[in-house]
Formats: sequence, structure tokens, C-alpha cells
Amino acid sequence: MSHMRQYMAHRHVIGPCMAPQPSPIDGTFDRLSPPLVRRRDATVVPGFMTAASQWEPWPALPLEAWSDTYATLHMWTQIVGKVRLTQSPWMNHSWHVTLYVTARGLTTSPIPHGNRTFQIDFNFIEHQLTVQSSDGRVARLELRPQSVATFYGRLMGELDELDLHVDIYRKPNEVPDPMRFDQDELHRAYDAEYANRFWRALVQADRIFKEFRSRFVGKCSPVHFFWGAPDLAVTRFSGRRAPKHPGGVPNLPDWVAREAYSDEVSSCGFWPGGGPIPYAAFYSYAYPEPPGFATSSVQTDGAFYSNDLREFILPYDAVRRSESPDDTLLEFLQTTYAAAADLAKWDRSSLERSHDPKRAA
Repeated sequence: MSHMRQYMAHRHVIGPCMAPQPSPIDGTFDRLSPPLVRRRDATVVPGFMTAASQWEPWPALPLEAWSDTYATLHMWTQIVGKVRLTQSPWMNHSWHVTLYVTARGLTTSPIPHGNRTFQIDFNFIEHQLTVQSSDGRVARLELRPQSVATFYGRLMGELDELDLHVDIYRKPNEVPDPMRFDQDELHRAYDAEYANRFWRALVQADRIFKEFRSRFVGKCSPVHFFWGAPDLAVTRFSGRRAPKHPGGVPNLPDWVAREAYSDEVSSCGFWPGGGPIPYAAFYSYAYPEPPGFATSSVQTDGAFYSNDLREFILPYDAVRRSESPDDTLLEFLQTTYAAAADLAKWDRSSLERSHDPKRAA
């Protein structure tokens, strides 16, 4: 549900070419990543990673270095996500549309199609898109510089070859001035190095979000990737209904936003940046926001409350450069959740795990 958090789709706007932005940590440009020189016809080497970044668990991810690739990959994930959306029964809070982090990329998980199932996987190591059907047939597409229109046409063609025809709504959601997927020749960049870095950042966020999620025994979402924003998110619920959401998210029906935000929540996530936050960041917000939340004491170094977005922000660089990235991020997630839950008077004693059941056994 964090794909449309609050009313803030403007935050996700990224242009084809973003000007470099100084790091929020030290005011300098991130020197860990050399300037990126792109050729539109560049050849992608499957599995390519630079020696410097190959084993770096928290890779540098300066938005200005891969904004073109990010914009293209955003549209590709929307196309794949809409295939799952079209074929799946509706679940509460739009949980049926998301993707999930895997050991090689992102997956739809199994999707129903008649009496068969299939799934679509992004592989950001070999840089392939794979479609696997329960009847044993498989299709593979190379991830390389290509327009959104080309990617759309190739994927739909491969689905047809597998007798898995799907008709999706061809306009992206939650972005201003959307272009139909089958007509989008603007977004066409794909830098294998930065696609891989983005996935590795998701791997770390997914791992720590799952640790954080395990502490909560009330209603809670999976850790999942919403392709609207896009962001990786996990959401906790108080068990109470929320006031009617005002809607107004660009290119998203108001009823979808209202169903997604039907209940009181505390939500956190990770996204590559955009709009008023031009760098990768973790976030935490509450809906509805309780009085006093914005001025809550959050001691995590680098964290701040954004009045533009109405949520707490922790720059990704603050986490990856800290002495213990795991502890830094968990502290941010826990303290911002606790502030929201205490101010809104959640029944924390019944919603949170008091001990580790494995240790108790």
C-alpha cells in the first residue's frame, strides 16, 4: 500500500536526465561511482559488475548516475506488475499486484492463467527476464537498452507464444503525463551495473525489513515491491479503521487509494529517490498521522522529518556508511514506528512480540 503513501505521487517524478545532486551526508558528490557515460546502443554483458562493486553488500546508488535506467526500469516493472494485477483476484490493500525480492532479482510469484500458473522473473545478475509456465515451457528475454515499447511488445509476444495471452491497461499508474507502454520510445536506457546495484540495495532492505516485521504479531503486510512508486515496503496495522483517504494520486482511481488506506497504519520502505528527495532513502510514515508525529524524537544519525512528504526520511547513504547498517536501519524503523504507535495509542502489548519463540523453546 505504500505505493501511494499519503498524497505524494509528485515525489516520484524523475526526468530523463537529472542534474547531479550533492550527497545529503557530507555535501559532496558520491565519488564511489565514476561518472556514467551512456551509449544508447551499448552492448550489455550478462552478469556484468565492476570489480569495485561486485562484493559490496551496500553499493553506492547515486540517483544522478542511473536516473535514465531507473525511469526505464520503473516502466518495465509496471508492465510486469500489471500482468499479475490483470490475472489475479483482488486482495486487500492491493497486495495482489506486488513483486518480491529474490536471490537474483524480482519475481511476480505464481500467477493464475486458466488451469495453469506462470511467473515472471527479473534476473539482475544474468540480466534476463524469464517467463516460466507450470506446463514446463520457458521464455527468456535479454535485459538490454531498449525502449519501453519494445520491451512491452517482446514480453506480450512471448506470453502469446506460451499460450498465456494477457491484456493489460497500457498506461502507467502514479506518474504524471503517462505514455502508453506500446508507444513509449523515450525511456530506453539500461545500465546493467546500476540495475544490479539497485537489486542489491533491495536485497539488504528486504532482509532487514523482514527482521523488523518479525517483531509484530498483529496484521502486517508482506515485505513487497510496489511498482507504482516504485518502492519496497512493509506496513503494520493497528486494527482500527482510518478516515476516508482523499485520493488525488495521479493516474490512479480514487477507490483504489481509499481501499488501500482503509485502515490505520504505520508503514516504512525504501525507494531510489525523486522529487523533493533526489537520492535513495528509507522512509517511515503514519496514516492518519497522529498529532505530534512530525516533532517526535528520532535519534538516528541523518534522519529527519520531511514536511514535503509528511514522513521521516533516512538517506540510504547514511545507512550504508554507518558502522552497522543493520542496527542503524532497525533503529530508524523501530523508533519511528514507536512514535506513531504511542501517539495514536495503539495497543502495543497485544500487537508486538514479547519474546523470540525459538529461544523460549
